This record gives sequence, C-alpha cells and structure tokens, in this order.
Amino acid sequence: MYHSDFVHLHVHTQFSLLDGACRVNELVAKAAEYKMPALAMTDHGNMFGAINFYQAAIKAGVKPIIGCEVNVAGASRFDKNPQQPPSSHLVIYAKDETGYRHLMKLVSAGYLEGFYYRPRIDKEILARHAEGLLASSSCLRGEIPQRLNEGNYNAALRAADEYRHIFGKDNFYLELMDHGMPEQKKANEGLLKISKQENIPLIVTNDVHYLEQSQARAHEVLMCIQTQSVLSDPNRMRLKSDQYYFKSPQQMRSEFRWAPPEALTNTVAVAEKCNVDLRFDQYRLPHYDPPGGMGQEDFLLELCRKGMHQRYGGSNPQLEQRLQYELEIIKKMGFISYFLIVWDFIHYAKQRGIPVGPGRGSAAGSLVSYLLGITSLDPLRYGLLFERFLNPERLGMPDIDIDFCFERRPEVIEYVTKKYGKDNVAQIITFGTMQARAAVRDVGRVLSVPYADVDRIAKMIPSEPGMTLQMALKVEPRLSQLYKEDKTTADILDTAQVLEGLNRHASIHAAGVVIGDRPMIR
Repeated sequence: MYHSDFVHLHVHTQFSLLDGACRVNELVAKAAEYKMPALAMTDHGNMFGAINFYQAAIKAGVKPIIGCEVNVAGASRFDKNPQQPPSSHLVIYAKDETGYRHLMKLVSAGYLEGFYYRPRIDKEILARHAEGLLASSSCLRGEIPQRLNEGNYNAALRAADEYRHIFGKDNFYLELMDHGMPEQKKANEGLLKISKQENIPLIVTNDVHYLEQSQARAHEVLMCIQTQSVLSDPNRMRLKSDQYYFKSPQQMRSEFRWAPPEALTNTVAVAEKCNVDLRFDQYRLPHYDPPGGMGQEDFLLELCRKGMHQRYGGSNPQLEQRLQYELEIIKKMGFISYFLIVWDFIHYAKQRGIPVGPGRGSAAGSLVSYLLGITSLDPLRYGLLFERFLNPERLGMPDIDIDFCFERRPEVIEYVTKKYGKDNVAQIITFGTMQARAAVRDVGRVLSVPYADVDRIAKMIPSEPGMTLQMALKVEPRLSQLYKEDKTTADILDTAQVLEGLNRHASIHAAGVVIGDRPMIR
C-alpha cells in the first residue's frame, strides 16, 4: 500500500550517459521500498531509457512518469554561433499520449535540428508542442535560477511568465532544490517570491544522480570518465556536494521544513496529472503494395508457387499440405505483409549481387521462408518444425535472422528507407556498457594509479562472458588476496563495482532497423 506524500521528479538514470549512476531496476525498487506512488525519469536530453523504465516501474507497482531535462537554446536552436547566449535547462513531463508524442518530437528535434555540443531545442518549437506537457524550472542551470543568481529578478520573472504562457496555467512549476549550496539558497528565495507574486505552484526535487549517499565519490569518478579528467584535478567538473542521491520522503520532508508544505505534496499532484499508457500488444507493420494492384495474399501465394518450381521442380501433396498449413497461420496472425517486406529487400539484395546468408534460427523451419528465398535450408528434408518459428498459441512477431554482407549492408538499408519513407524507417541504438575489466581500467586512470598496476589488476579478472567483479573476487584467489591486502586495489575494485554495468556510450546498431506504418516522429 503506497502512502508517500512525496515523489522524486528530477532523476537521472544510467541513460544520462556517464552522468547518471542509477540503474533502472534498482531505482524503481528503491521507489517501491519508500512506498512512493510514482517516479519520474528525466535524463539529460534523451529518452533512451523510456521504455525500459516504463516497463520496470509498472512491474514494481510504481507509476512511471516519463520526462526529460532538455537544453533550451539561448536563441534559435538553428543558431550554432559560439557567441550566442548559453542554453539553459528545463524539465518536461508527458501528461498523456499526446504529451509523450510531443516530448519525442522535441527530443528528436534537439538532436536533428539543434545539436551544438549537446541536443538543444528552443522556445519556438516548445510552444508548438506544449500540449500534453508539464514543465518545471530545473536546477541552477535553469533559466529562472540563472537570472536570480545574476541578481536580475525582473528577467527571472519574465522567464517564469513566458514558460507559464507556453505550457498553460497550472502546467508549469517552480523547482526548489537544496544540496547545501549558497547559490541554491539565493535562487530559492527568488523562486518563493515569484511563486507568491505570480501564483505559480512550487515543487521540491533533489536532482538524483545516484542511489545512495555512499556512492557520491564513485559518481565523481564517473564524471571524470566523462570529461577525461582525474580525481586529483582541482578544476574538474563536479557536483558540489554529496547530496545528489535518492532521498527518502522522510528526509525530503525534514530538509525542506522551510518550504511551503504544498511544495512537497505538489509532487504527488504532478504524478496524478501524468497518465501515459503505452501499449505493447499492437503491431505497426508497414503495408506492402504488390505490383499490378494484386492482393497481398494472392501475391504471396504466387511467389510461393514460383519458389516451389525453383526449389522442388514442381508440386506434390506433401508440399501442398505444408504450404497451405503455413499460409493459413501466417494469414490468421496478420503477417502476410511482413513476409512480403522481408522477401522484397532480400530479393533486392540478391538481384544486385549483395551476399545474403542462408538464414539462422527458427525461421529455417518455415517452408514459406524457403520458397521465398528468405532461407536456404529445406525444412522438409531436415524435419524442421514450423511451430518453433510461428505458433498461433504463442503471440509474438516472427523472428527471421538475416545476414547481409557488412560492406554492402548500407545499400539494403538505403533501399528500405527509400521504399517506405525516411520518416518511417530508423536504425536502432545500442549501448556500450562498463564491463568488469574496462571499469577497473577507467577507475584506475581516474584515480591516477600507474598503468602497470591497473593492468595487473585487470588481467586477474577472468575473461569469460558475463564475468562481474563480484564473481571475479570469488573465483580468482590472487585478486581476492590483493583486494584484502592492498588499499589501492580495494579502492579501485569498490569504486568499479558501483559503476560496473552502467552505459558508457551510445552508437548505431550495425544491422537493427525499424520499419513502421507511419512516421516515427509524429
């Protein structure tokens, strides 16, 4: 039974790359432990982890609030002049499905249109896509706190009024933070004054970057990895206190005794306003248009007949029975278009001499796949089961593993993009994570430990897939002994264990492509 009167609304997860140290599953578990009714994810400039977070939160019985801490350009997002005014932070939350789509548009525009060192949007595009969104004034890098710390109260007042106008009455909040910094105290005094003068509601947040206070030093190391600096550098980028952790509702109530009581309870009010319902049981397959106005079902059957002649030299009762059985299931499950799309780009590749693999996995059990040339293995000859590939009692998309020559794979992707529209096709992201050995090497460098010593420690970690530092300490006696006897080694391994498994960088997946029935951004 959840009864907390506070919800964390400013949270950076592992998807705030090399900045957030909160693993999603541990994060939502902590919210559930504190009996919070909801939890927000507000990573820097991206929504990389939105689905992961949404599903984990639902599973834990915590209401997910999908948000983002965006960078708002000081001028136009298209202006890449280094002399332009600096950008500022703003936290945005999706209230509903409309807001979720608008948030995706804004985040995408930040990368595709406004990127300058980091993704940026501007107030013009914000105003066009404000429907379904809530927003808050963010941290000390928010426009309003910045103006207040500059001593320019009137400029802060204008900015607050502008954001309230963009998002609408009661959809914009002033964000109070207190990590023990004098700049925050000054900003908070101004925010309280603006709230009272303009009747703008307040919320209390803690700008969470890690789960436990004890992880503050490991987070400093993480930021050093990001900025390629060392912990001993007095000029390195850092958070100025150890208070950026996931505090309990009781801690927040105690530390914000000075704030109006509604500033805490308003966090629950924000959570109640945010009701994004994402569906994962609907397919958005693109529509394949057969040539000559032929119907999809007839065209698929025609292709299978041609394939039967090419593969077997003609028909026979066994082939006919298996073909009709598979086609009925494919039709019943709504995957005729799917098979035609896959046939189409494989056919395109083979026509142009692009090497295509014979097929892997359960798809080899499909006669239709074999007749279409999607696979090159005869399922009848080898007694392969179609039900392992597609079964009406087990809902899910068909899984066809296709290998293209890596040198000419971009030609196939370009063909698919042109055929279905560049707005309907997207390559997917992939994340490199800090694995055991790499984490040790990164941490050792940041702690200024000689390379030879760090290398010796790293090489003691077994190289088996899935090996963690905790496992390594159990299975490698030399490492365990060194951990017990040498303080530097213990420091490296303890710190690395906090950071191990976090996302280190993002890149484009070599082959993963999504094709939709509508624009990805709409």
